[in-house]
Amino acid sequence: MRVNTTAIPDVLIFEPAVFGDDRGYFFESFRQDLVEQHVGHVAFVQDNESKSGYGVLRGLHFQKPPFTQSKLVRALYGSVLDVAVDLRLGSPWYGRHVACLLDAERKNMLWVPKGFAHGFVVLSREAVFAYKCDNYYTPSHDAGIVWNDRSLAIDWQLPAEVIRVSGKDALQPAFSSVDTFSYEEFRQDKLYPRK
Repeated sequence: MRVNTTAIPDVLIFEPAVFGDDRGYFFESFRQDLVEQHVGHVAFVQDNESKSGYGVLRGLHFQKPPFTQSKLVRALYGSVLDVAVDLRLGSPWYGRHVACLLDAERKNMLWVPKGFAHGFVVLSREAVFAYKCDNYYTPSHDAGIVWNDRSLAIDWQLPAEVIRVSGKDALQPAFSSVDTFSYEEFRQDKLYPRK
């Protein structure tokens, strides 16, 4: 499995080696030692799965302290554009984002650390999406930012008129209203100590 950096070094792309023949395929979908080598110590505690149709956009979501979550995400079926936005005040990448095409054919994954908002939009007819999380979902600390905030300038690769969001996501606040995370507190070397 290859691990590639992105324009924001804390956000990583995991690309497994897929071995296929006329019988099907095999690949390692997760390796703890690789996560610890490239991120640090992470203990996943919850797996989530969602199914969505073309144009469905889920996000941009995060959880507030002390229930912040990191996620390792992938498309089990179909393809999505996955986005991670740096929310950490004082970060060199504050307000910037990484957008990555995740698809079931390549089986690639995106590492979204704590201190980032996360969202995705479905580009295929439908998609099944999976998340590994290092903290439990806590409704009282669930939060987000609006998906089409102009200051973020995210190209979702679909016309706005075909994008479908939940009523909750349509009413999320602007990016500028979020002051939950500081870079010093949510630096990677502090969050994920290496053994």
